[in-house]
Amino acid sequence: MRNWDRLVEEYLDEYAARGIASETVISVRRRLDDLGCWLKNRRPRPKLEAVGSDLLIAYIRARMAYRAKATVAGLMSVLRGFGNFLVRRGIWGENPLRWMKGPKLGVYNQVARRLSSSTLQRLWEKAATGRQGYHRYLWIVALSLLYGTGLRRGELVRLNVSDWSSEDGTLKIDGRKTGRERQVAVPELTWRCLETYLPRRQNHLEALASRSEPALLIDKDGGRLSGHALSLALKRLAARAGLEGATLHQFRHSCASDLLEKGVRLPEVQRLLGHQTISTTMRYLHIADPQRHEAVSRHPINQMLNIPAVKATSTAVEQAACALGGQS
Repeated sequence: MRNWDRLVEEYLDEYAARGIASETVISVRRRLDDLGCWLKNRRPRPKLEAVGSDLLIAYIRARMAYRAKATVAGLMSVLRGFGNFLVRRGIWGENPLRWMKGPKLGVYNQVARRLSSSTLQRLWEKAATGRQGYHRYLWIVALSLLYGTGLRRGELVRLNVSDWSSEDGTLKIDGRKTGRERQVAVPELTWRCLETYLPRRQNHLEALASRSEPALLIDKDGGRLSGHALSLALKRLAARAGLEGATLHQFRHSCASDLLEKGVRLPEVQRLLGHQTISTTMRYLHIADPQRHEAVSRHPINQMLNIPAVKATSTAVEQAACALGGQS
């Protein structure tokens, strides 16, 4: 175990070289450091070459008790990747995690949570009444981009000024997450927010005697706004608005769900969000499918309501329910 820290550093250098977001690299480091501490505290202390499936299963059980399936699957993915690295280095003959099956995860296990129109309006109102002038424009344009284009947090903070085309009204989104760049059109309100924000951004940089920052969204010190700072700002806005549980990714869910509810076709929403397969986009049909209401309206039971006997019975039931409600 003496070489553990060095091997972790080498693996993370290789991992980060693939273009992985810095937040993900930090999360993987945290997982591997925890595994290293757990192995070093075992008595007798095992040699890295002798670590097998029994120890790894014991570690997963110790750390993942009562955790969500997605959390367990994420840990196994991290350990599997590091195991493949150890195999390439010749430290392990084979990766014991390669054949271990994680918990079964389905894309439809949970319905995506969306933000209501009233919640969105309250967040925008709180962003517009901030104390600092520049930050009012910053958070308004950030919220507008999140909801107007369905960007992921990493995609938003990695945007540069050069990615915005005011003539076409489009943004160029990097392909770090999906492996493919995409060009998305922004709604008119988002276009206006961007054009209003950019002069304030330039004034903010000039006040700090800095003009070389390419990032579209910059913080109070003139540097690129981090994902953590963006999440923290939303948390504070939600607290000021008296809201609980609002997250950045819910803007993406809301964007997709609201577009589908307005009748936008599924492939168009897929291209906007940057999903590689349309099955991922179909998840949002569980909460926003205008055709399901039309289908239910054609149900034969609606015709039965016109039958005199059924109509009289339903009226009697309604009257009885009203009478009971009045007594309570």
